[in-house]
Amino acid sequence: MEVTAPRILELGAVLLLAAGAGWVARRVGLPAVLGYLGVGLAISPFTPGYVVDREQLQLFADLGVVLLLFEVGIEVDVGRLRREHGALIWAAPLQAVLTAVIVGVVAFVAGLPPFGAALIGLGVAMSSSVVVVNITKSRRRRTDRTTDQALLGWSVLQDVTGVVLAIGLLAVAGASGRSPIEAVGRLIAFALVAVLAAAALPQLLRRLRDQHDLFLIVSVATGLTVAGLGAVLGEVPLALAAFIAGLAIAESPDAAEARRRLLPFRDLLAVLFFVAIGTLIDLGALAASWPWVVGLILAVTIGKSGLIYVLARGLRITSRPGQLAIGLGQVGEFSFVLASVGLAVGAIDATLYAAVLTAVVLTIAGSTVIVRFSGTPVAAEAAAA
Repeated sequence: MEVTAPRILELGAVLLLAAGAGWVARRVGLPAVLGYLGVGLAISPFTPGYVVDREQLQLFADLGVVLLLFEVGIEVDVGRLRREHGALIWAAPLQAVLTAVIVGVVAFVAGLPPFGAALIGLGVAMSSSVVVVNITKSRRRRTDRTTDQALLGWSVLQDVTGVVLAIGLLAVAGASGRSPIEAVGRLIAFALVAVLAAAALPQLLRRLRDQHDLFLIVSVATGLTVAGLGAVLGEVPLALAAFIAGLAIAESPDAAEARRRLLPFRDLLAVLFFVAIGTLIDLGALAASWPWVVGLILAVTIGKSGLIYVLARGLRITSRPGQLAIGLGQVGEFSFVLASVGLAVGAIDATLYAAVLTAVVLTIAGSTVIVRFSGTPVAAEAAAA
């Protein structure tokens, strides 16, 4: 008890600080995520003052990103997207692929090795699902209902495309040190596990629907177990494996109920995930990384947002194209995951890693603030506000 009490105290204090910082951020018109990142920066080893136990925080952060992306995977409803936004089904994947290729080629020309350049390109191509959801639910938003739907649909399809590309890239590049054939074999084994989970879990959840505690436990345990097997067996990053686990049960009638019950836990642990990112930002490395920061921001604004705007207008996707492009104009959790993989295998260095983390903060801030001023308020929403 004496050993664990200080850690419990520290965790509680971090959550209270994060809640306070999130409230302040929202009061001044910024997303709460920036408050969480600020708390992480304040208690990191790179700033003076108190330093948090990063191992403990990282464990909860890993749980947070696993549940976060597990829930995002559950949310995918390709049938509904096809019915309501037909052009979105191929516009979003096209944008993700084109952005990844364009940015990856530029990064390679700038001096990165092929694998590192591909990871950066793919990271820029994908937006933050957490930020997009917050934009569509914000009381200060100026997006209309169709733009909200397009934002959510585009983000989800980006995630699906990005996960497929990332898994293929990791297998071909042999990031784990194994041969491509062995890596593909492990991926196939993990795919079989996901298929079995997709077949068994819905039936089990249906039987437990009236037993709320067991329903929640099984839902969370399945997401963690399949994600863990993906990392151990398929050697897929935990976050990507969790997304696949969510996809596995997305078509189940009980998926919506599982998602609803997971949301409070996901939101709590997601806070710790963003705090953990904040503890990794090395302010001392920013002086050397600013050219990369500028390059990444230009890649997001031109290579991603610009392309989204062109596709949305050209294909006449029901939305406000400008708001759609700005709302998706950030990098987030997937970019962090891919950059971490690159750093672990030596494909990117600490300077570029610091630049990616900085770009996460700046693009999230820019996207969520600018989208509120990029259109006229919807009459009904303005009246409600």
